[in-house]
Amino acid sequence: MKKQQIVILLLFTMLTPCLLQAQKKELDQARTYIKSGKDFDKAEKLMTDLLKKDTANRHNKKIYDTWLESLEGQYAAANEKFYLKQKYDTAAFYKIVHRMYVVAETLDSLDMLPDKKGRVKLEFRKSNAAMLDRLRPNLYNGGNYNVNHNDYKTAYTFFSTYIDADSQPLFTGYKYLTNDQRMPTAAYWATYCGFRMEDAPRTLAYSELALKDVSKQQYTMMYVCEAHLKLGNQSDYIAMLHRGFESFPENQYFFPRLADYYSAHERSDSVLALANRGLDTNPQNKLFLIAKSESLMHLDRYEECRETSEQLIQVDEQQPEPYFNMATTYLNEALDLEKKNEPRKYRQQLQDLYSKAKPYMEQYRKLMPDDKQTWAPALYRIYLNLNMGKQFEEIDRLMKN
Repeated sequence: MKKQQIVILLLFTMLTPCLLQAQKKELDQARTYIKSGKDFDKAEKLMTDLLKKDTANRHNKKIYDTWLESLEGQYAAANEKFYLKQKYDTAAFYKIVHRMYVVAETLDSLDMLPDKKGRVKLEFRKSNAAMLDRLRPNLYNGGNYNVNHNDYKTAYTFFSTYIDADSQPLFTGYKYLTNDQRMPTAAYWATYCGFRMEDAPRTLAYSELALKDVSKQQYTMMYVCEAHLKLGNQSDYIAMLHRGFESFPENQYFFPRLADYYSAHERSDSVLALANRGLDTNPQNKLFLIAKSESLMHLDRYEECRETSEQLIQVDEQQPEPYFNMATTYLNEALDLEKKNEPRKYRQQLQDLYSKAKPYMEQYRKLMPDDKQTWAPALYRIYLNLNMGKQFEEIDRLMKN
């Protein structure tokens, strides 16, 4: 063995008893604080300092057990103030509970390690699990408290700890996922917090469980859609939009985005199918009627488009879209005839089509006076073909200006 290695070994041998002695001293002092019924926070600091000083201490069950006892004392003191209606720090109170879970779960992971003979003797699990199970509602309440104070990051931590307890070995046999009816609601709030933090992975982490909370299901679906959109998961985004639309067809979020997606991909037939599905739910829904009218127009099904547009006008005569769609179908038919390049043969038909388009486009102009780039070229064409000099000149001036 080299001289340098021997020196290091001797130093380590000399230091080890010193470190163990210091560790024992701090553990004894912490227990003294705990037994005194006060200074529980000082006992906690002694344990956290031990963990910081030497990474080897992180495998010492006594340190975590003492730390947990100090937290139990802090919790009991705060709880007493609550029942005596004395002032206490609510946020700090909930954080104590959360730390208790973290420490107990860490202690349990050490408790599960086999000894030199490969045996596992669970010394702390039963009592710690029972104690934390009684405090479990405070995790949920702590999450809600932080949501109400717009601290979504902390709230998410509370709700995730609440939910993840189901998979923690410490709570084997408790079956929270089956027995705790608040699990889906906790998952919803975790999903909500992820959404508010604009953190897509956290938004999705508990979303499937959150969807089981039927009362908030449509909101969960919206948050999931936004998360998939943020991550660029287009297929998942569209799938959830469909799922949302099927469950909540009149929700103002799902249908417009689906319609926009299919319109952008020139799939008017898909928009029409969606609109018809929506109209099965509510035949007078203006959004579905507008989408049906426009998709029929793009599919060159002009007569059906006009029927749907008339239906929409009956529902709301101040809606501009049906007037524009009606006029456009007549103008498109006129354009198809003009392409045949037989003006004499189709003169009367053309006059009829432009005459029919005129009142609808004029009404669209009244309802949408600022949309000049849409109605001005159409009226220019109508007035020109109907030989309406005065009206044509007015539109001509507007377009030049």
